[in-house]
Amino acid sequence: MPTFEKLKAPSKGNAIQFINGQPVVPNNPIIPFIRGDGTGVDIWPATQKVLDAAVSKAYNNERKIEWFKIYAGDEACDLYGTYQYLPDDTLQAIETYGIAIKGPLTTPVGGGIRSLNVALRQIFDLYSCVRPCRYYQGTPSPHKRPHDLDVIVYRENTEDIYMGIEWEASDPIGHELLNHLNNVVIPANGKLGERKIPKGSGIGIKPVSKEGSQRHIRKAIQHALRLEKQKKHVTLVHKGNIMKYTEGAFRDWGYELATTEFRNVCITERESWILENAEQNPGISIEENSKMIDPGFNSLTPDKKERICNEVKQVLEQIQSTHGGGKWHEMVLIDDRIADSIFQQIQTRPQEYSILATLNLNGDYISDAAAAIVGGLGMAPGANIGDNAAIFEATHGTAPKHAGLDRINPGSVILSGVMMLEFIGWQKAADLITNGLSKSISDRKVTYDLARLMDPPVDPLSCSGFAHAVIDRF
Repeated sequence: MPTFEKLKAPSKGNAIQFINGQPVVPNNPIIPFIRGDGTGVDIWPATQKVLDAAVSKAYNNERKIEWFKIYAGDEACDLYGTYQYLPDDTLQAIETYGIAIKGPLTTPVGGGIRSLNVALRQIFDLYSCVRPCRYYQGTPSPHKRPHDLDVIVYRENTEDIYMGIEWEASDPIGHELLNHLNNVVIPANGKLGERKIPKGSGIGIKPVSKEGSQRHIRKAIQHALRLEKQKKHVTLVHKGNIMKYTEGAFRDWGYELATTEFRNVCITERESWILENAEQNPGISIEENSKMIDPGFNSLTPDKKERICNEVKQVLEQIQSTHGGGKWHEMVLIDDRIADSIFQQIQTRPQEYSILATLNLNGDYISDAAAAIVGGLGMAPGANIGDNAAIFEATHGTAPKHAGLDRINPGSVILSGVMMLEFIGWQKAADLITNGLSKSISDRKVTYDLARLMDPPVDPLSCSGFAHAVIDRF
C-alpha cells in the first residue's frame, strides 16, 4: 500500500486487481471517488446514496463499496496548494485501487494542467472512452423519436489531436518546423505537388497508430460480443476519404483486426452481402455476385472488376463453410461510415447502429450530438477504460452558478455509477438503478432541467429529492 501525504485509506475493504485487462473484484472493493468541482458538491452525495442503496438491496449487505475520498480540481488546490489540481496522492490511489468515479472537474485557467480529464486518461492509459446514449421514457427531447437511438460511442482517448502536439503561429520552433516541412518534407513526398503550408500558420500533429487503433477497436468488439442479436454491430467511424493515412488507416486496421483476431465471431458488411447473395441464390456466379455488391461494376475498368471478383471468390472459399448458412447473423457485424454522414444517420436512421468506434475528435463531437437526441448531457454517463484502470465520470461541466443549491440533475454521475457496477459485474445493482431512474422520469419526478421542458411543465425535485425518487422506484 502507498504512503499518502494527506489521505487516509479505508481500514476495511480490498483493492480491485486487473488481470489480462479485466477487473477481479472482491465483495468489499475500495473505490476512490472525486467529488468534483462546482455542482459536484450536490451531485456526488446524491449519487453515492443511490449506489449504496442499490448494492445493499441487491446483495443483502453481502457486498459493499468502501468509498475513499480523493481530490482533484479546485478542491485539491484548497487542500494541497495553488495549481495542485492533480496531486500525487490522487494518482497513487487510482493506481492502487484500479477503479475510480468522479464528478465534473474545472479546466484550469492560467496555469496547471491543460485538461484534468485528458491528463487522467493519458496518465493511466485509459484508451477507450465509453459513452452510452439511450433514451429514458419521458425525458424531454427535441426529437420526435428519441427512443429509436440506443448507441454506445467508443471514443479513442490517447491519440489524434488530443495528444496536444502543436505550435502556435508565433512560436520560433513552429517556424523552423514549417520551413522544414515546406522545403524538405513536402517536396520529398513526390505526390503533394506544389503544396505549401501558409506562413503564419499554427501547426498541429495528428498521430494515429495501428496499436492504438486496434486495442481500442478490440474493446468495442468485445463489448459487442456481450450484446444481443442485431446490437452485435460495430461501426468504424472515420474521415478516411480525406485523411487517408490516419483516419483511413483506423478503418483499415479495424477491418484487419476483425478478420484475423476475431475471425470466428465477426463478419464484415461486404462479406455479409456476398454470403447473403449466395444463400438467396445458390447458383449465382462470381460475376453476378460482384455486380450485386458493387452497383457500379459494369462501368469499372477490367482490373477493378477482377479485383472485386477475386474478393467475392476469396470470401466464399475462406468463410462460407464457417460463416454461411445464416451463421453470420449471430456474429458481430463490422462496417464503416464516414464521420459526417453518421451525424445525420443517428438522427434519420438511428435503429441501424449499436456501437460506434471512433477516433478522439470525431468521438467527442458524436457523443455530445447523440446525448442531445436523448435528453442532453445531464443524462449522459461516461467511462474511461484501459488495461489496468478505469475511471467513470460525469460528461457535463461544473455549472458553478448552480453549486450548493441542491437543484442540479445528478443523472450523469448516477448513470456513470451504473456503468461502473456493470464493469465490476454487479449487474443486479446496476439494473435496480436503471429501473428506478427510468420510472422516476416516466413518473415526471425530475430535476428542474427536465421539469421545465416537460409539457405541461412540472414542479421540479431537488438534486437530493431525485436521488430519493430513484431509490423509491427500485
